[in-house]
Amino acid sequence: MKNKVNEIKISYKEKIKTSKSDAIKSSDYAARLFFENWNSDTIGLQESFKVLLLNNSNKVKGIYQLSKGGITGTIVDLRILFAVILKTLSVGIILAHNHPSSKLQPSETDKQLTIKIKKAASFLDIKVLDHLILAPNGEYYSFTDNGLL
Repeated sequence: MKNKVNEIKISYKEKIKTSKSDAIKSSDYAARLFFENWNSDTIGLQESFKVLLLNNSNKVKGIYQLSKGGITGTIVDLRILFAVILKTLSVGIILAHNHPSSKLQPSETDKQLTIKIKKAASFLDIKVLDHLILAPNGEYYSFTDNGLL
């Protein structure tokens, strides 16, 4: 008697060539990309967490929305985050989430999550280049620019 198992397929389809994208060279450029790809109708209503996926030249592979939460928080499942990073064969990431309150200072939870993600990423040779907090008015806070990463 032969046992049957499910076939697992992993895929990533590149609709826009990564080689055609610009390299991320600053937190300002990364923040602009996130703002352009964030729903302006909900950025002031509920928290979301996204990841910008990069190749070895820091060129953008894409943005993935990891979670959408409530007014004061959202859940980040590291297993899903790293499944997306590994599936896309990304070697660098920039994290971002919004604060509907417009408060740009990171919470202790934000800091701990960033440390946890950076530690896990280091085991897989993935660079966490920044973590941005976005405010509805277009301002942002960069962990890297402020020496927290």
